[in-house]
Amino acid sequence: MTTENSTSKKISFYDRPGVERETLPIGEGIPFGMERVSNSSVGIGGVYGTWGTSYDNETLPQFLEQRLGRPLPSAERLNLSELGFLNRQHVPLNLTPQEHTQLEVEVGGRFLREAIKACNWEPSEVDAVLIGMSAPLTEDYLNLITKAAGIPESALKVAIHKACDGSTSSLHLALNPELPENLQLDTNIAESLYGKKVLVGGIEGLSRFVSSSHDANALQLFGNAAGVIGVIPGQTMKFLAGRSREVFDDDGVLQVAMYYPHSRNTTDGYNVDVTQPFANNIRVAGLMHEPHDGSSITMAGPMGMVKLFVRTGVQVVRDVYAAYQTKLNELGMAGRSLAVAIVHHANYKINKLKEKQLQSEGIVMPMPWLLSEFGNVSAASNMIAFLRELPNMKPLDHILIDGFGAGTYYDALAVELGG
Repeated sequence: MTTENSTSKKISFYDRPGVERETLPIGEGIPFGMERVSNSSVGIGGVYGTWGTSYDNETLPQFLEQRLGRPLPSAERLNLSELGFLNRQHVPLNLTPQEHTQLEVEVGGRFLREAIKACNWEPSEVDAVLIGMSAPLTEDYLNLITKAAGIPESALKVAIHKACDGSTSSLHLALNPELPENLQLDTNIAESLYGKKVLVGGIEGLSRFVSSSHDANALQLFGNAAGVIGVIPGQTMKFLAGRSREVFDDDGVLQVAMYYPHSRNTTDGYNVDVTQPFANNIRVAGLMHEPHDGSSITMAGPMGMVKLFVRTGVQVVRDVYAAYQTKLNELGMAGRSLAVAIVHHANYKINKLKEKQLQSEGIVMPMPWLLSEFGNVSAASNMIAFLRELPNMKPLDHILIDGFGAGTYYDALAVELGG
């Protein structure tokens, strides 16, 4: 596993080669940047990017002091470079609710349109859009951005609210017919989308979300970003093995406000509601341990996050790896190995410790650290990491995608790329 933080200059994402940048005419002007990525040999393309002013680790404290309304003592300042983060993007403090709506609908529609272009599809060809979002701007956000992108109203729209696990859960939902969420529906999403053109990703306006938090750790770690890919289940990406798990965060190590409806009913043994609030819409909503002070997020320090995510996270990957080996034997492909693991970038230390524990059990696979310009961008991170690694992927490669998030929710799956 490699890290950029020891060798990279503190360059903003906007200054990277290949990034298209502009200023959106909202408020006093919002920086926006994106990069399209395609790999024709595997038939997958997509787009990722961010919006808002870019702050490096030196300029961030002054901005956060404005948000907190108080100085940020040195004892509260995280060693962000040690955690793998060099920059993150935030919107201005003075945007009105109407401007937040205008901004996030604009960027959401753009990411969908550009992902469609990266796949050489037409908007009218898109059969479904599955997007993970931790704190949706509005209940009908997917309707708004799919309409802005020119996607037909008849397309299936699935919003997944499982915090940082949202985009991996979205992909898992589209590929694995045995997921509990799929089994709760009259029409199994994975079965219905087989062979169809599907957009999957994460769109995270976290600068807006964390603005009501008083937690200095959260304010330093999170920022805006999005990543969306286009896949054709069963063709450009084939499901091999996968597992999901939920372990409710009773201790409230990572408390997150639910900006979405949830019944809070867990009598059926699941913390996830699967509902259909609008026509052609499905909402997958995870129960969260919410902050008692009414703020958006409250979290323990970095070591608290390690304890929360690593033990169960390693177990889920271990289970998927065992199921993957069984699948290889069934297919007569014993001896194949995973080309790469795309892991949620909660922070570098978490990923490094997961890698170490897996290696101690004989599970060895590359887990490249691919994000440093965004901070923790929740559900967007897996898709950004996937797109960063996409040019290196080859037809029929087997890859692992590992997501985990507050709640606590875990999804990991092994897939085979098309060829």
